[in-house]
Amino acid sequence: MVIAVQLDFDGATLEQYDEINETIGLLPGGPPGASDELFHWATKTENGFRFIDVWQSRKAFEIFAQEKLGPAFQEVGLRPPEIRFYRVHNYFAGGRRASPNSSCPVKPPDE
Repeated sequence: MVIAVQLDFDGATLEQYDEINETIGLLPGGPPGASDELFHWATKTENGFRFIDVWQSRKAFEIFAQEKLGPAFQEVGLRPPEIRFYRVHNYFAGGRRASPNSSCPVKPPDE
């Protein structure tokens, strides 16, 4: 089941967010951090920053979080974020459209 995950980092900065991405090896506008990550965005909040991802499954996110995000958060000096999960009905990303309830895998458009 496709899920969205919202991570809120109170007391953190966008500079720390950028450091996380650099630690993991992600570039702005580049490909996702894992093949099961479908979409990602981040924003400054009143108390820190938030990012929201869409993943093929909660398990895929949890594996990525354990292997990549957790160590990156520690390296940057961030406390664990508040995490919320949401069931996704539909999403749009990078010219791709998919219904998470369909049996058709998400594929980029033919060029």
